[in-house]
Amino acid sequence: MNQLSGLTLAYLGDAYYELEIRTYLINQGYTNVNLLHQKAIFFTSAVGQAKAIEKLQEGFLTEDEINVYKRGRNATSTHKPKNAELSTYRFATGFEALIGFLVQEKEFARANEIILRSIQIIEELQN
Repeated sequence: MNQLSGLTLAYLGDAYYELEIRTYLINQGYTNVNLLHQKAIFFTSAVGQAKAIEKLQEGFLTEDEINVYKRGRNATSTHKPKNAELSTYRFATGFEALIGFLVQEKEFARANEIILRSIQIIEELQN
């Protein structure tokens, strides 16, 4: 199988992460679509993802996972972020690339473990 680019992995990771966040929120009992959307932004924003990946690198991720994250983070994109600094956007892209890589490799349990820990990190930052 061809090695996918960091941006392609991020594209896949973004979709998977969004689905998992939406599922998590519905399982938390949220049913109002507007509230679901506002809560989802809390977790899926570049700022939230960047903060999560920063903490995840502190002993939670393997060396290989950090390398995949860096591949996504360092990928060149022509997209200009509208709601985040470029560095924050790149960290979030790396986070999504890591999730996409794990999904591509069919390592769903590890992807979900990272997503769950990210949810905990982002919630802790809000308290």
